[in-house]
Amino acid sequence: MQFGYTILYVQDVKSSLDFYEKAFGFKTKFLHEGGDFGELDTGATSLAFCSHTLLTQLGKNPAAPSAKSPCFEVAFTTPDVPAAVARAVAAGAPLVQAPEDMPWGQTVAYVADLNGFLVEICTPMGG
Repeated sequence: MQFGYTILYVQDVKSSLDFYEKAFGFKTKFLHEGGDFGELDTGATSLAFCSHTLLTQLGKNPAAPSAKSPCFEVAFTTPDVPAAVARAVAAGAPLVQAPEDMPWGQTVAYVADLNGFLVEICTPMGG
């Protein structure tokens, strides 16, 4: 078994792809012609987005995320957390937690994306 991708359920897939390109530097890998599904090129796995509209058509009832009371987070690693946080905030990401050195050796910060998903920006574990 291999981890393939994570899908975030959003109102507007294209806007989400554009935001993640601007805030975190990822490039769009795929956007369906109907605009209801897209993926970012994030390395070995993909970060994907599916519209609430498509999910509703498939019989699901997506809930809105909340960075203040998250049920999960997306994490991106970088050697320069403060610079990555500054880029994300400049792109419109609200700062949730400024960079902080953790007892286990990582530097960790949090922002929210334009949909309200919590995004961790941190140094790699063990580095």
